[in-house]
Amino acid sequence: MVMLSLFAGAGAYWFYAKLGFSGVHVPFLGIVEIGYLYIPLFILVIVSMANAVNFTDGLDGLAGGLLLFDYAVYAFIAYDRQMLILSAFCMLVVGTLMAFLWFNIKPARFYMGDVGSLSLGATLGVIAMMTDTLVILLIISGIFILEILSVIIQITSKKLRNGKKVFRIAPYHHHLEAIGWPEETVVMRLWLIGMVLASVGLVVYLAFPFMWSGV
Repeated sequence: MVMLSLFAGAGAYWFYAKLGFSGVHVPFLGIVEIGYLYIPLFILVIVSMANAVNFTDGLDGLAGGLLLFDYAVYAFIAYDRQMLILSAFCMLVVGTLMAFLWFNIKPARFYMGDVGSLSLGATLGVIAMMTDTLVILLIISGIFILEILSVIIQITSKKLRNGKKVFRIAPYHHHLEAIGWPEETVVMRLWLIGMVLASVGLVVYLAFPFMWSGV
């Protein structure tokens, strides 16, 4: 967490002081200037996305498939913004994840681990900040957000309610297993939801172009 926070802090400083980022797009409002508060927001996004993907990486193929959908969306967004190198990078990640999933689906022969999940999650957050599409990230990463929220809710409930749980097990994918869903069912259904969320995010991006104008 210390190293991740330092990495996010360095990125936040660079975006704010060197690249001139100081606001975020808010639907129907355009760019909302937040000044130096951009720095803690940047750090929050990077650290949260890194850990959200890390928590999700608990079943064979789950995190890899969801990341593939999200990076594919950002490959298109970056291409639409004429950020061609970034778009190519996203497609390289998509291709790498496809090769990885070939060996990671159950029974997995290779694992993503903390190195993969933390870095890919953090990079996804950086790309969202580079393209100033934080709203899109929140939409397409719905499963990742659900997973990290389930952990936060579970820990908070246990501390404040004398050990009482909200979920049988956290993160949420393990709760689904605990109530009787086979691993393959959990992965495939969360993949399907992830594909729907990725499609919704892309539709929002395409349907409301004025939200992203001037970037």
